[in-house]
Amino acid sequence: MTAQQSSTAPVDPRPDGEDQFPAGAQVFVRDEVWLVRNSVRTKHDGAKVDVVGVSDFVRDQEAVFFTGLDTIELIDPRRTKLVRDESSNFRRSRLFLEAVLRKTALPQSERRLALADSFLLDSLPYQRRPAELALSGRNLRPRLLIADVVGLGKTLEIGLTLAELIRRGRGERILVVTPQHVLEQFQHELWTRFAIPLVRLDSVGIERIQREIPAGRNPFTYFKRVIVSIDTLKNTDQYKHHLERINWDAVVIDESHNLINRGSLRNQLAQILAPRTDALILASATPHNGDAKSFAELISLLDPAAIRDPEHYRAEDIEHLFIRRTKVSPEVREQMKGQWADRGPSESLRCPATHAEERIFEELAEVWLPGENGTSVSGVPLFPYTLLKSFLSSHAALKSTVAARIKTLEKKDDPTATRAELAALRTLQELAATMTEADSAKFAKLVEHLRETVKVGPKSDARVVVFSERVQTLEWLRTVLPAALGFRGRAADESTRVMHGGLSDEQQMQCVEDFGLADAPVRILLTGDVASEGVNLHRQCHHLVHYDVPWSLIRIEQRNGRIDRYGQAHEPQFGALILTSEVEGAKDDTVVAERLLDREAEAHDKLGSAEAVTGLYRAEAEEKSLIQDLLRGRTVDESLDSRRAEAEADSAMDDFLADFFGSVGDPEPSAEDNAAAAAHGGAGSGADSGSTGSGNAAVPRLFTSTAEFLDEALREVFPDATTSLDLHRDTESGLLSFRPPTDLVHRLKALPLDYVREQRLRERLLVTFNRRLAEHSLKRARESSTSSWPEISLLTDLHPVVEWLTDKVLVRLGRQEALIITADVPEPTYLVQGVYSNALGRPTVVKWMGVTRGGTVEDDMVGLLRRSRVGPTMANPMRHSEPATALEAGIADALSAAEQFLDRHRDAWDEPLRKPIDDYKARLGDWEQPTLTGERTKKSLASLADSLLTTGRPLLRVLAVLVPDPEASSPAPSTA
Repeated sequence: MTAQQSSTAPVDPRPDGEDQFPAGAQVFVRDEVWLVRNSVRTKHDGAKVDVVGVSDFVRDQEAVFFTGLDTIELIDPRRTKLVRDESSNFRRSRLFLEAVLRKTALPQSERRLALADSFLLDSLPYQRRPAELALSGRNLRPRLLIADVVGLGKTLEIGLTLAELIRRGRGERILVVTPQHVLEQFQHELWTRFAIPLVRLDSVGIERIQREIPAGRNPFTYFKRVIVSIDTLKNTDQYKHHLERINWDAVVIDESHNLINRGSLRNQLAQILAPRTDALILASATPHNGDAKSFAELISLLDPAAIRDPEHYRAEDIEHLFIRRTKVSPEVREQMKGQWADRGPSESLRCPATHAEERIFEELAEVWLPGENGTSVSGVPLFPYTLLKSFLSSHAALKSTVAARIKTLEKKDDPTATRAELAALRTLQELAATMTEADSAKFAKLVEHLRETVKVGPKSDARVVVFSERVQTLEWLRTVLPAALGFRGRAADESTRVMHGGLSDEQQMQCVEDFGLADAPVRILLTGDVASEGVNLHRQCHHLVHYDVPWSLIRIEQRNGRIDRYGQAHEPQFGALILTSEVEGAKDDTVVAERLLDREAEAHDKLGSAEAVTGLYRAEAEEKSLIQDLLRGRTVDESLDSRRAEAEADSAMDDFLADFFGSVGDPEPSAEDNAAAAAHGGAGSGADSGSTGSGNAAVPRLFTSTAEFLDEALREVFPDATTSLDLHRDTESGLLSFRPPTDLVHRLKALPLDYVREQRLRERLLVTFNRRLAEHSLKRARESSTSSWPEISLLTDLHPVVEWLTDKVLVRLGRQEALIITADVPEPTYLVQGVYSNALGRPTVVKWMGVTRGGTVEDDMVGLLRRSRVGPTMANPMRHSEPATALEAGIADALSAAEQFLDRHRDAWDEPLRKPIDDYKARLGDWEQPTLTGERTKKSLASLADSLLTTGRPLLRVLAVLVPDPEASSPAPSTA
């Protein structure tokens, strides 16, 4: 059954509190019973309710309904039918209650993390802080810029944040936008670490989906959680109408510094997405371009009202919207001990120029780059340095640059004006024409270094990544390097991969994957700076060589960060080929490259980052500024120092950049955070509610672990699992192996297609709660020559298998039914769920109550059950104190008592939520907007703030009733 499409923009508060359908509730639509997965308000069509079928005709079918288009009946709790639980040890009741607890979204008041300890990653508090900031309530919505420097694990921080949003019912629809070469890497990390599946919609994927879905259907509604390349999505002419018709719970944009340039396609894409999502996570290690106004535009995507004056503001104005740490930040340095090897020095590998190269140095020094008293043959001041950089890369790159310039000059209308430059170019062309690898000092030194230091060769597993700015250099190295290192025949072809921006996204991703597989034959990755952002190259490699050195500290740091990053087990080793010359006036690599290497290393050791050294914050700006200073006769050090001095003299930026690019200290919890924790105790209250620790959310649980719940659920739902599922358990390792039934296979469509195909998941699933086993499987996959996808996945609370079994447990109880449990209680006690929501349909307060027949209310259901001895060791006596009809007669009074209890405490519970909203509205009131568009934005934000407050009456639901054992001699006294 398919849903009709609709916008899901926020609406004004609805004080009557209608259209509330909490996850786990059952509804009646189109004569069938459905289980609610998620519910949000929409702009025009009421509530949008995601459901899965319960009744026989629609069982396991997925659908979406809208209250404005369909009659959706939430079962009246007063009409609940009570049925006796006759299962052994009350397993059916315990599973049902646990499933409801798991399906209920954590309330808005719960600021602490609920899932951080359950994933396949190291327990590092600094990596939790972005999620904590996003949930802190300091901003109206979970929106932030993660600006940690390269290598600290931004993808893991994003994964933790998304997982917490999902647990709060705010992560059903997720869009992740990344550069094309890290699509699979990002997708891989979120699935293997967090069990969050993202469907990859690269150019091929979108075309495939558009062939499968009806004509005109929005491809982005086909899957709930997708990852797409920014290079694909920035084609706003093709996708704009689709993007404007869909809203997201969370949008992630990686390498978000590319969004800054107003008017660019990437900026237009961000302007479309930002207002159409609740949560927005931007990530970039280099988010600033040195211009306060353009950075303010980036921040305005997160909160349009955060900055009043885009040219004058401080870090404290936006500290609730960004987080930034470096490797030398105290919290990172302490927590990383033993888990991230310190990098080695950048070694200058000096290469005395050959005779052929010295002739070119002479020509460049005499004709193109003469000293202070000479003039260049070129009429374009910067072009001689383009020639120089090409030559310092390779003779192959020089040939290409010269040929391109000759072609340009020959097309000019007045060739006489360019005759001297053409002649000089042809001289360079002749000098480079006959050069081979034998004439390249850098090539000889590279081969020596790889053989003797890195130990790359046919009989070695050692790997190296070699960077060059020039595609021509990369392609030339591919043809000559393998043979020089002793690779022959097929081994020569397989030993080397070339990656640059001219390759398709599929080709780039394949290069990265091959290089990361330990058992793959690739030993050398020749890459351009397309791999300098976001790509993990450290899995099997800790050696990097700069064949040519970029004239930018930022770019050097970005390159080094490919192997110097979290998870690197070995000391990262960096080498740079430095071409030297004895020609007087020659600007060899000792003039620029070697000095930049030293300055980058110095900045890394002292500051943890090189971005703020020049005050320019962009690689392109650094290089252009340096060349201009070289033309003026300045040295590299004079150029770097003068640029920083100029930046510090800019009063509009000085204080801000000093704050922003300094290490951000550990945040203290806000007063409202502490008040919320004290008032709500998370989703439950007290020590008996299942709190996982003082720093974690207090999430109520009946079972000691997800593993225990899943084991019991399998026994209940599939008593003959050994036959029906072909289930095999390895009790020693904790491995579960089974054949997925049809309804679970249907859910696997959300997993990466190549992963499903390679691991044959439709035929058999291998899952485990054993983190060590899952980690070993992931490591083994990286040592495979065929796939980086592990055959065994870790079962987290978010895993499709856990969600599938949880739904299975819920639908086993009939429509409007609740269970009767014989327990150690003095009188019948009704277990009631109470949920207050805001105008967006999100829970603000969740209470789990026990209500006695006399009207006494206790808001610790889990504690009550434990004191009543309801658990796996409690035998079911199969005795009943009174008929079900008599118990049903007391439901209305119990619900009335529960509602009165909630109403009495509502203001106190609302206070921690109300204060940050009131503070925001006060700031918003001071935000002057001279334009009509600005005023509309201001009103929209004020309306959003109002919509976050609790509204209407609580939604109540009877879950079960505890009754005393008629033959018990001395029931436990009530502590309500």
